[in-house]
Amino acid sequence: MGFSGHLVFARSKRPLLEAPIFGSTGPGLRDDVHECQPRLGGWQTLQLEQGVWEDGYLFALVEWTGAPACVADVSDSSVALLTGLDTGGHRWQAWLNLDNAAALLVEEPEDVDDLSLWIATPEFEEAIGHKRSELDAEVPTDAEGARIWASAAGVQVTAQQSRIEELLRAQETFVEELFDALLDELGFPETAHSAPQP
Repeated sequence: MGFSGHLVFARSKRPLLEAPIFGSTGPGLRDDVHECQPRLGGWQTLQLEQGVWEDGYLFALVEWTGAPACVADVSDSSVALLTGLDTGGHRWQAWLNLDNAAALLVEEPEDVDDLSLWIATPEFEEAIGHKRSELDAEVPTDAEGARIWASAAGVQVTAQQSRIEELLRAQETFVEELFDALLDELGFPETAHSAPQP
């Protein structure tokens, strides 16, 4: 079974766990937080295994850090909805692992009594195909939003639009790896342990 929870990515000179939102979200939340290897320049990723990430938390985190931030809502390491926010209030969203997202988002027909039977039909596959096409049509806008967000974060975005689109269309076993690859491709600094030594 994969990871389900949230990946929170932001920049701060202080540990992200000191942000007020993590002190006010519930008594057990801090116990189920893993601090991932930080990136250079104060960029940090937290892996939250429990709790609900409210929409307002991202705004509060951006306000506290004074820098753009992003959260990935991950389900079983197989699909994630990314939401990024910059200091000007501009927001972008993108799905990772579009095939899995399409299966998750496809609407169940009203006349279906047993979902498990519908999943085994050609109609289900057709519905997933339509939903996948809808999600795919949003990829160019999502990729541009990601590039603008990274630029607002002070990152020199060198990746071509087509490369970001390729990552947003990619299918990986662990969506967390795709999340890291997207951050790398957008030009965020590498993790501190992988930086070359002088």
